[in-house]
Amino acid sequence: MDFRHASPSSPDGHYGRLDTEFLISDERKGMAGHDQNGSLLGLATSAVVSGRRDVSRPLSGVKSFEDDMDLENGKDENGRDKPFRYNRPLKLNNQAFLSGLAYCLSSCSMILVNKFVLSGYDFSAGISLMLYQNFVSVILVSTLSSFGVVSTEPLTWKLMKVWLPVNIIFVGMLATSMLSLKYINVAMVTVLKNATNVITAIGEMYLFMKHHDGKVWTALILMIISAISGGITDLSFHAIGYGWQILNCFLTAFYSLTLRRVMDTAKQVTKSGNLNEFSMVILNNMLSLPLGLLLIFASNEVDYLYKTPLLKMPMFWLVTTLSGFLGLAISFTSMWFLHQTGATTYSLVGSLNKIPLSLAGILLFKVPTSLENLFSILFGLLAGVFFARAKMR
Repeated sequence: MDFRHASPSSPDGHYGRLDTEFLISDERKGMAGHDQNGSLLGLATSAVVSGRRDVSRPLSGVKSFEDDMDLENGKDENGRDKPFRYNRPLKLNNQAFLSGLAYCLSSCSMILVNKFVLSGYDFSAGISLMLYQNFVSVILVSTLSSFGVVSTEPLTWKLMKVWLPVNIIFVGMLATSMLSLKYINVAMVTVLKNATNVITAIGEMYLFMKHHDGKVWTALILMIISAISGGITDLSFHAIGYGWQILNCFLTAFYSLTLRRVMDTAKQVTKSGNLNEFSMVILNNMLSLPLGLLLIFASNEVDYLYKTPLLKMPMFWLVTTLSGFLGLAISFTSMWFLHQTGATTYSLVGSLNKIPLSLAGILLFKVPTSLENLFSILFGLLAGVFFARAKMR
C-alpha cells in the first residue's frame, strides 16, 4: 500500500502509499497498517477508518446493503412477511467485489512498478522518485479539487504548522521505503514490514495504555520469527537494504502512533472542523516537496540525475508518472472498498493481498530463493493474516 495515500490507514502505504501495516483497532478508530511499498500501504489506513463518514461523501450515492434493506426480522410494520429483493443485494455485492479488486490491483501494481523503476531500470535516486510521485499526486488532487470532483481543505499556515512535524516523519518513511526496495525483493520487504506491527503494538501499550490479548501477541511473535528466519535464508540478503527497512518500520510505527493526535489538533485549525483523506493527501505531499528537495541535495542525487541517461527516455518518464497515478488510485480504491465493506474486511483483504504480491515479486523479478526462504515468507504472510483476525476479535 502506498504510504502517501493510505491514511493511517498506508498499513499497504502505500497512502497513502502506502503499503504499510498499521494496526486497526477493535473500535475501528484506526491504528491501521501500508505501505507505500507495501503498500505502503503507502499513507496509512487509520485516517480512512477514523474519518470514514467524511471520506464516504465523495462516494455517496452508493449505499450499503444494510441501509437499503427495508427488512426487519422479515416483517413489515403490519407483521406481514416481506419478500426478499435480490436485485439490489446482487448489485451491492458486485460493488464490493469490484472495489476490493481495484484496491488489490492498485496496491500491488504500485509496489511492483516502484520495484521495476528502482531495480529494473537500476535507478539510484529513490528520493527523487518519491518527490516526483508526490508532485504528481499534488497536481492530480488539485485538478480534481478545482473541478469539484473531490473536496479539500484550504492549506493555511496554521494547518501546515501543525502538520509539519508528522510530515517530517512521513517523508522519512517514504524515503526509507524507496531505499530499502532498491536492495530487497518484494516478498522479503512484505515480511519485514510485519515488524511495524510489533513496534506499534508496544507503542500503543506504553503510550495509550492499550492491552492486547494472547492471540495478538502470538501473531506478533510469529511475525518476528518469520522475519528472522526469512533474513537468515534470504539468498539475496543485502545488509544496507535490511538496515533501511528496519528504520522504515520504526518510522512507520512512529507515524501511525502520532498521526491520530496530530489529526485531532489539525481539525481544530481547519475552516470546516474536519480533515478528509484528500486534504491529508495534498497536505502531506505538498509539504513533502521542499523537504524532498533538501534530501536530494543532501544525498548528492542531483549529480546522479544530471549524468543518468534514463531521464532522456520517454518510457522511463511514462512508468514513473504511472507510479504517481497509482499512488492516487490507492487512495480512491481504498476509500471505495472501505465504504462498500468495513474496517474488518478491509484489514483482512489487505493481509491476504500480500500473498499474491509476494509471489508476483518473486516470479516477475526472478528472485533467487530456496525452499526454506519460501517457507519463511509464507509463514510470515499467514502470521499477518492471523494477526488481522486476532485484532478484529
